[in-house]
Amino acid sequence: MVEETNLVLEANQELGEIVIAPEVIEVIIGIAAAKVEGVYAMRGSFTNNVNELLGRSAHRKGVHLTIDESGIKVDLYSYMKYGVSVPKVAMEIQQIVKQQVLFMTDVVLSEVNVHVLAVVPEKTEELNMAELFGNEEEDNE
Repeated sequence: MVEETNLVLEANQELGEIVIAPEVIEVIIGIAAAKVEGVYAMRGSFTNNVNELLGRSAHRKGVHLTIDESGIKVDLYSYMKYGVSVPKVAMEIQQIVKQQVLFMTDVVLSEVNVHVLAVVPEKTEELNMAELFGNEEEDNE
């Protein structure tokens, strides 16, 4: 769930201000994290699963932003592929997410917390994740 606080970037005041919705940062984070080698999938809500069945990508799934006085904190919920080094993949997710958000928005994340929900064996990769692990996430949208 995202707080309804838009991010105003430091910019040249003569041209106007630049405002980024938190949802934009969530999408950037979701895409960056999902592309890390060793990540099987990000946790999604029921709405995300329905959207994917209809052919729409849900890049925000498994991403939770918290914006407070100490900065922007991110919680990522993911499934890892069997056989990977979980700490190594989690650290790579943290680095790539911070780099991509900084590169694309000039916003510095104060924390990137990676929550590994499960390791998915090769034999179960063709099964539906909701059938395997249930849908533990409340609908964040």
